[in-house]
Amino acid sequence: MSAQHEEDDLAPTTTPGYKPSAAKSVDEYAKLDAEDESLARWKASLGIVPGAPATGSGPKVTILSLELASPTLPPGKHLVMNVQDPNELANIKKNPVTIKEGVEFNVRINFKVNHSIISGVRYIQVVKRSGIKVDKMEKMLGSYGPHPKGEAYTKNFDPEESPSGMLARSGTYQVRSRVVDDDGEVYADWEWCFKIGKEW
Repeated sequence: MSAQHEEDDLAPTTTPGYKPSAAKSVDEYAKLDAEDESLARWKASLGIVPGAPATGSGPKVTILSLELASPTLPPGKHLVMNVQDPNELANIKKNPVTIKEGVEFNVRINFKVNHSIISGVRYIQVVKRSGIKVDKMEKMLGSYGPHPKGEAYTKNFDPEESPSGMLARSGTYQVRSRVVDDDGEVYADWEWCFKIGKEW
């Protein structure tokens, strides 16, 4: 498969005719429609308050970890990938995560908004097996501003069911994950692997 085709798989879908508006600072957003009480409460929930950190250097978003969560996981077991640790990511490519067959699980992303307001930021995941694309997931993270206390946000995506059967259990699935915004700015791009097993 060509590198261009792989990049096309990881590009966010677009809506014809939609053009993102010009970027504004957090303070500019805080002052917009200041007299609208319900809008002011909504903006405050996003960390958009007068005097909030306006701009900064570096990426607007830092992806901290990806987690696979399931009520069927054994007590005390957590499947968390530290996206900031290249050694851990390299290890997960060599030693794939095992997902139990036929169970409900969901992907959870932990991230921090460093500065500015984010909207149109998406998580895209392309799953391949033996080099052939078998699944693509594209999910919106939502709209966020820097957390008033500097804390990370967690986004839980809708549950899905893992494949099952002897065929699903044979082989390894290669995953490429990317977090990108409407402007095409990539905040994180990493690869990992998983296998389907009879147990976690």
